[in-house]
Amino acid sequence: MGIIAFLLLGLIAGAIAKAIIPGRQGGGLLLTLLLGVVGAFLGGWIGSLVFGGGLGDFFDLRTWLLSILGAIIVLLIFGLVRGRRSRV
Repeated sequence: MGIIAFLLLGLIAGAIAKAIIPGRQGGGLLLTLLLGVVGAFLGGWIGSLVFGGGLGDFFDLRTWLLSILGAIIVLLIFGLVRGRRSRV
């Protein structure tokens, strides 16, 4: 998968993760892209550990599910870290 496709995958996975997680996460398009790309990397790594294969083709369902799962994890961790900082 090329870098442009990976960035697009990360952006869409981040947006889907923000839609799935209840509440207001904040952040704009750039933060969504960053969290989605990090989530896609994380999802690919988790997939390689659990299933023996990471991210595949752009239109592969496993690629999308792993990327969205990774983006949800990254978004939850970001929310916890950001929540702690604002209370201090």
